[in-house]
Amino acid sequence: MRNFPNADLYCLTAESYSLGRTNAEVVAEMIASGIQVIQYREKDKSMREKFQECQKIRQTTTAAGVTFIVNDDVDLAMMTGADGIHVGQDDLPVPDIRRLVGEKMIIGLSTHSPEQAREAERIGVDYIGVGPIFRTTTKKDVCDPVGFQYLEYVVENIKIPFVAIGGIKESNVREISGRGAKCIAMVTEIVGAEDIKQKIANIRSRIRK
Repeated sequence: MRNFPNADLYCLTAESYSLGRTNAEVVAEMIASGIQVIQYREKDKSMREKFQECQKIRQTTTAAGVTFIVNDDVDLAMMTGADGIHVGQDDLPVPDIRRLVGEKMIIGLSTHSPEQAREAERIGVDYIGVGPIFRTTTKKDVCDPVGFQYLEYVVENIKIPFVAIGGIKESNVREISGRGAKCIAMVTEIVGAEDIKQKIANIRSRIRK
């Protein structure tokens, strides 16, 4: 049966911010730092490039027992044997994705309001993204920040797992964990760090305080 991992950090790839390192190299460093869930997100590469990268990353994550999630591309997730697929509000409807991927694959859905969170719970999503908490430039089609009010609503009212995301840095992560977020997503703060292991250690020290 599918289960979203009990993880403190949820890491995403973003090769254009990775200081010349490949996604596979960055993922290896994340895994060496104890990261338990990694999402592959690349918008501007060809499908063949993405497929080849995901094959490598799937091998690495499988060997380490790390949950591997693919962003948006249902076919890519299925072809590479990913553990999960993460989609947005404008992507394929979740019930149709479930029919495609079967019962074992995790499905995550980005949400930006209480209404979307309640609907995600109703239709059987395995976890939701909650955000963007702060303004972010990592995604081109991102909506305005939802702030702390929506995060606090989810903490108090939504029973399925959630991941706080959007503009979260080492400098503000304590504000997020202090409001009840148990799993926090970061992109550029981690992939853009010169020393990924040290950055993750620093972030975790702030989450725990």
